[in-house]
Order: sequence, then C-alpha cells, then structure tokens
Amino acid sequence: MNIMKRIFYLLSVISVMASCKGSENIPDASGTFEADEVIVSSELAGRILSLTLKEGDTLSKGTVAAVIDASNLELQKEQVEASIGALKEKTTNVAPQVKLLHEQITVQQSQLSTWEREKARTENLIKADAATPKQLDDINAQIDVLKKQMAVTNQQINVQLNNTSTQNRSILSEQPSLQKRVAQLQDQLQRSNVINPINGTVLTKYAQQGEITAPGKALFKIADLSTIKLRAYITGAQLPQVKLQQQVKVLIDNGAKEYKTYTGTISWISDKAEFTPKTIQTKDERANLVYAIKIDVKNDGYLKIGMYGEVNLSDK
Repeated sequence: MNIMKRIFYLLSVISVMASCKGSENIPDASGTFEADEVIVSSELAGRILSLTLKEGDTLSKGTVAAVIDASNLELQKEQVEASIGALKEKTTNVAPQVKLLHEQITVQQSQLSTWEREKARTENLIKADAATPKQLDDINAQIDVLKKQMAVTNQQINVQLNNTSTQNRSILSEQPSLQKRVAQLQDQLQRSNVINPINGTVLTKYAQQGEITAPGKALFKIADLSTIKLRAYITGAQLPQVKLQQQVKVLIDNGAKEYKTYTGTISWISDKAEFTPKTIQTKDERANLVYAIKIDVKNDGYLKIGMYGEVNLSDK
C-alpha cells in the first residue's frame, strides 16, 4: 500500500512539473505578428491580358506582375502622331514664289542698267547737240518706272515672306500640344504594365486573367515577409524600460509546452496610450491603458502574419 502511495505521489509531482514547464519566464508583453502589406492595383481600365502569379509566389521588385490591354491608347497615340505629320503638309512653302520675284528683280535690274547706259550716252549727245532734252526726259521717266517696279517687287517679296511665316507659325503652334499628348499617351501605355513595387510574397490574389479591371481596383496583395513585425502592448510601468533599437527576446509556441525563441529589435513605440485590447494580456492585467510597440524579427519562415507571440524585454 505504501508503495502505491509513493507511485501516485511521484506521478503527481511529474504532472505538476510538466504543467509548469516553460512558465519560468513570464512574458512581459504579447501580441500578434503583422507585416507591411501592399495592395497592388491597375492604373488603367481594360482587360487583364496577363496575371499568372499565384498566392505564395515570391516576386522581385520591378518585375511585370500583370499586363492590361491598352490597344485603344496605342490607336490614340498613332492618331496624334499622324496629326503631327499632317501639320507639315498644311504649311506653305514660299520659296518658289520668292524665287520668281527675285528673277523678276534680276530682269528689272538688267533693264535699269541698260537705261542707265542709255541715259549717259544721251547726256553726252546733248552736250554735242546731237540729241534733244526730250529724249533724256523720256529715258529718266523709264528709269523711274523701273525703280518703282523694283520697289514694288521687293515689297511683294517681304509681304509674301511675312504672310507665309505667320501662317506657318499658326499651323505649327499646334505641334507642342500634340507632342505633349503623345508623351501623355506613352506614359499611360507604360502603365499598362503593372510593376511589382517590392520584394515579397503574394498573400492574396483578387483578380484573374481575362477579367476587366479598373483604375484602383486591387489585383493582388503582397508583403515582405523576410522581416516580420510583432505588435505587442506594454503597460505604463514598463514604458521606461524600453527604447528604440533595443534588443528583446521574442517567443512563439513550439508545441504544447515549449517556446521557440527569436531576437527582435524595437522599431517603434507609440506616443499615445490606449485601452487594453480584450484579446491581449499584459504582465499587469490590472492596467487600464497600454502602449503599443513594434518589434522587427528576422523571419526564418516559421513566423506568419496573425501568429501569436510573446516578448521578454530583456534579450537574455
């Protein structure tokens, strides 16, 4: 009978020790793991031509995650480029008309030179009483007519050049705005490729290839899980014990009675107190107000978003 009592006593001691295993270090705070999640959406409306990623895929920053149909934008761009090309066809080339007027001036100058020589010869004949003054007057009148004709021709050249230049400037003034429109359409065409913004893991896929999307409509959600954050809560009494970049010990359940330990770094401390969340138990459960802190923990693959974790403010 005594032997049986001793056996039952040892079994009870073992049971108590097992129930207390892992409870030697009472956590100073606790909370859940989270990550900076990025929801990626399209900037254009259209059919999704390509979206082959799957939930759990690891994507690199800068990779093309999806392609949106932008054929309508391509057609608009081609139309504007054609309009730019048509502007040159609308301009007037004044060179042929100006060339004719210059040729006319050349002929008039040749005629003027001839009459100038005739004038000089007539003046000499008058001195020798071999010609009359009326002949000289007729020659001077002819010279004046030629000079006026040359002046009119020069004026026509200037008017032609000015009018054509003004007309061409008015037509070509449309070109800068059309070129800006081309640049705008090119920018929109580039946005038809949805670029993954960060290195991370696809958490949720919201759309499928072939569906119609719209600007701002979510396509997938991604987060960098290489370093995950534990959002925990400490009391006002614990607040003086923590500082930014402080090394702490983070624990997660590893079976029923064991803990897996990580080293974490406090990256953020809230400057405002809040009421104790019902799902969070702190060391001092009687505290009405707590402060949130975030602890960066290097993820070895076992830490998950939403997982429960505990913190010892001392990393020893």
